[in-house]
Parts: sequence; C-alpha cells; structure tokens
Amino acid sequence: MGRKLDPTKKEKRGPGRKARKQRGAEVELARFLPPGKSGLVRPGAASRRSNEKHAVKAAGQNPRGQSGFSDGNSKWLSPAKGKKVLSKGKSVELSSDGEVEEGSWEMEEDGSSEEMVDDYGASSSEEEELLPIEKAAQKQKSDRGGLSEDDSEEEEEEELAEEASRQKMGQKEEENLDLQLNLDIDEQFKLPTNEQIEREDILFILSFLGIYDSLMVFLPAEPPDLHIIHQRIKGNMEVLQDFVAKREEGRTRQEYLALLRQDMAAYYSYSDFLLTKLMDIFPLPELINFLEANEVPRPVTIRTNTLKTRRRDLAQALINRGVNLDPLGKWSKTGLVIYDSSVPIGATPEYLAGHYMLQGASSLLPVMALAPQENEHILDMCCAPGGKTSYIAQLMKNTGMILANDSNAERLRSVVGNLHRLGVTNAVVSNCDGRQFPKVCSCLLWGVLGGFDRVLLDAPCSGTGVISKDPAVKTNKDEKDILRCAHLQKELILSAIDSVNAASETGGYIVYCTCSVTVEENEWVVDYALRKRNVRLVATGLDFGKEGFTRFKDRRFHPSLKSTRRFYPHTHNMDGFFIAKFKKFSNAIPQAQKEPAVEAATPSAAPDTIKEPQPKKKKLEGSKADKEQKLPQPALKKRHSLQAQRRALKA
Repeated sequence: MGRKLDPTKKEKRGPGRKARKQRGAEVELARFLPPGKSGLVRPGAASRRSNEKHAVKAAGQNPRGQSGFSDGNSKWLSPAKGKKVLSKGKSVELSSDGEVEEGSWEMEEDGSSEEMVDDYGASSSEEEELLPIEKAAQKQKSDRGGLSEDDSEEEEEEELAEEASRQKMGQKEEENLDLQLNLDIDEQFKLPTNEQIEREDILFILSFLGIYDSLMVFLPAEPPDLHIIHQRIKGNMEVLQDFVAKREEGRTRQEYLALLRQDMAAYYSYSDFLLTKLMDIFPLPELINFLEANEVPRPVTIRTNTLKTRRRDLAQALINRGVNLDPLGKWSKTGLVIYDSSVPIGATPEYLAGHYMLQGASSLLPVMALAPQENEHILDMCCAPGGKTSYIAQLMKNTGMILANDSNAERLRSVVGNLHRLGVTNAVVSNCDGRQFPKVCSCLLWGVLGGFDRVLLDAPCSGTGVISKDPAVKTNKDEKDILRCAHLQKELILSAIDSVNAASETGGYIVYCTCSVTVEENEWVVDYALRKRNVRLVATGLDFGKEGFTRFKDRRFHPSLKSTRRFYPHTHNMDGFFIAKFKKFSNAIPQAQKEPAVEAATPSAAPDTIKEPQPKKKKLEGSKADKEQKLPQPALKKRHSLQAQRRALKA
C-alpha cells in the first residue's frame, strides 16, 4: 500500500504557480472521503485497490469485510438503488472557489437503509446508470486521483488529442466505406456515349490551352476531372482482363481499347501516336506501371573512379559530408545510389578532384557488356558527355588507346573536361561523322591501328526510355522522328562493324545500345545488321534484364535476338535501355545477291538476251549528240569540214 498522509496536518510550503486552484483542496477533499481514507497517496494506490477489489470479488469473498451478499444470488438480493437528487427546500450554494457547499445534496433511498459507497464517495447505483465509456473515464480519473494538477492537465490534453485522432480515423473509415459501397453499386463498367466523349475532349483541350475560363459563359459544364478519368481507366482495365464476362452487350474490344487509349493520353499527357506504340510493346497492366514509373524521377547514382580512389573510401568521405547513400547493387562494384544530401553532389571537393562521376545506372551496363581488356584499341563512336569513355579507361587502367568520337563539336567540350578531371590519359578525342568514319579514318584505322578490337555505339535515339528526365518526349515525337532515328542507327551500326578487326586476338566485339524502348530503333536495327554484315549475336554477360523481341506484330526477327537485353524503369528502377552485343567473324562484306536471284527466276532466258555493252554504247552516243547540240553553229561547221578533210586524206 502507499504512504498515508493526513491532509489536515500537511505543512504549507508557500504559494505555488496555481495557489488559487489548490487553496482549501485538502479540506474539501476530506469532507467527501470516508473516515480513515486519504486521497493523497501515490498514483498507483487507487489502481491497486481496485485490482484487489476485483480479485476478491472473483474469489467469491466480500471485499474489505463490508456487509452484503457474497453468494451467487447477490445480483437480485442487492440493496435498492439510490438516486442523487436535490433536497426539497434547499438550493445549490457555491463557495467562493466555485464548489458546491456541503449539505446541498442529499440521497433519497428507495427503501434501503444502507448505502454502498466507494473510496471517493460515489454511489454504486450511479456506476450502474453510467455508460461503459463513462465508467472507463471515471475509472481513469480515480486512478489519477493522486497525480498533480499539471500531470492531470497534460493527460487530459493527450486524451483530447487521441479522441480527435480517433474521430478523424472514424471519418476516414466512413468515407472509405462509402467509396466501397459506391464501387459495389457501380461494379459493372459502362462505356460513355460518343457525345460525352466528344464533349470531354473539347473541354479538356480548352482547359489545356487555358481558354476555358474565358468561355465559361458559353460552356456551363466543367472540364473533365482527372480523378474520374483515372477511375474509368481502372474500370476499363478490369473489363479488358475478363472481357467475355464483364463486357457490355453490343460493344467490341476495339471500342474499349480506343477509350482506354484516349483516357490514358489525357491522364498521363501522352500523344496518341506514342501511346499507341507503347500499347503495342507492353501488356496493359505493365503499360500502366511503365507510365506511372515515368512520372517519378530515377534515383541519383554516381560511379566511383577507381583510377583515383576506392568505393569504400569515397562512401566514407561523402557520409562525413552529410550524404545518405548505399551501394548500387550486387551487379556493380563501383556504383553508389544517393538518397539525400546536405551538400550539392556535383560540387563537392571529391567531385572536383575526380573521385566520382555523376552517371545513371543504365549507362554502366553497356560498358560492362563491352568488357574492355587492357592494352586494347577501343572506339567510342558517340562518346558525349564522356561517362562511358571514362568508365572504359577505368576498366583498362589507363592502358591501350581509346578513340572518343562525336559528331557534335559543342558536346566534345564536356568530354574533354570530364576526361581531364577524372585523370584519363589513354584517350584521343575526335570530331567526325560516325557514318563516314571507316572511309575518312581508313589510313589511321587500318594503316596504324590495324582496326579496333572493340567498338561501343551508344546511338542517338528518340529517348522514349528517359521520359522521366525529358517529359517533352511525350508529345513531340511522331512516326517520322522514329523512322529518321532508325535510318541513322542502321548507318551507324554498319560503320561500327566495319571499324572492327575480326582477326583481333582478344576482341572483335561491337556493343549497340539505345535509351529507347521502341522496336524500330532496337530489334529492327539489330536484325538489319545481322543480314548486312558477317556478325552474330552473343550473350551480353548481364544477369538481369528482359529478353529482346523475336517477333513483333507481323514482323519476325532472328531467333538469336533472345540474347539482347531490355531494361525498364518500372521493373529495374533505371532508365529504359536496350543492349545488344555482336561478334564479328569476317572482315569481308557480303555482296547483295540480287542478280543471281533474277537469273534463277528466269532460267529459260537465252544468254544473249542480256547485252551489257549496248546500254553503254547508247549512252556514249547520246552523250556525243548532246555535246554537238551544245556547240555554236560556226564551231559545228568547222568541225564538220575538218572531218570531211580527214576522210578525203584517208581515201
């Protein structure tokens, strides 16, 4: 039990901060307490007493030796209930402290001569009339009877805060329940009419152009809500996944797909052309994940420059500067991912000293697939801004030779700056068109170097894999841009293959990569190179990534395209990338076999039907006649006279 204290003999220690509230508290409390009881005990005393009371009741004994019933019939043999009412002829009188004066309340009993009272003077009948939550609150107050006023006020504030939070949670649960009920009611998705779709298109275009406010008088309807469009996308997806069971009668699958494409274009702000391309590449559930991933930026990653430091030392130095980082993954020994930083990552002393390079995680993969060896001759055909070139030099330990080429002279400035900062000493920078590289640099290529051992081609592309970095790609690309990039990539990959020496002892490899996800720029180009040059596809050496397409719509590609790798932002948390690795087995360029095919198609044709000298003769005669027509008349007459004289002399 706790230490008992007589409140009447308490020594006064001087007025406190709340002396007015505490004045006379001991006297007033003593009036309500039964004799021999004290409320100023330790806070746990009341709770222990209540626990003992419950324990004694559970054992079937009478608590504290009070008179009453202790058998199983105590419920119906208990004394009558008493009610707390105001006495007749007496009014409520308040003291100066705002408390009720003694004698103002009286208890009226309904035929009972004994009153059951607890430790604080509350009747048992009152507890039975209270609600369960009120009983719990009263029990808490009784447990806190010995606490100070400051503590009780703090606990009351905490209780109010908890009650407010519970009310908010209850409101949220009610809202979620209402939404769930609405979803259950509207479980079957129905397509909107054509008029509704056209009206939404007009309103969305006007709101996008910013002229909807000026036309509100003429257009009373509000622009389409993105939340409604998002809910419609979800409902449409559910129908398409189980089309036979959930489709609306009289509606075709094409109508659902057209509405889905239109809603996704409006919700994610894509052009209809690009969204159609993506719907051909990805299944519908995966397409939603891809579009959502493009709305979130990729993690910031850096690559440790092992020419100057180790990853462990660099990580420790950056952590000391307030950078939160982790290793990039098991597949990379040099990468670090940055979560947050208190200092600019591109301006730390370590960055300026060349200890690391800001580089995306997907940009490390092509160099890992190339696997450069020491003392090799390597060509980086499109090298700007120099991240892959410096990584190649790092793996080669500054041995051999790297030719860093780019057709844009302005971008080569960043290449030179990064190579100097990172301490690369085995690189030569050139400004040349990659398509003409084997012809322009044939003397250097074959006369001095004897061909390159390995070539890395990071070809220019449409950038559909890096939409999170450049959202303008959503709307500014069309069919012409894709085909233009594909044509340029075909020319560059043939030039890269021609620059490699198939007789190299350690190399003869070409790595082709793009930051695009379209098939026209990836598998289509690789299949073209397989048909035009003596190369074959080999494994990239990367343990993760999705296989490339061997068939796409009505096109069929070479079966070896399974060895190519695709990387997506929604599956690998890096920029969209495509990587293919070739092995050149012959320096000879295969000739186009069109003429044999024509001869095989016409085997019964006579050999003299194909007369090659005749077109040349006709062409020569035609050229002489053209020259004579261009000559002036006096010169032409003089020429004819000279020819006549020569014939006469010969005769």
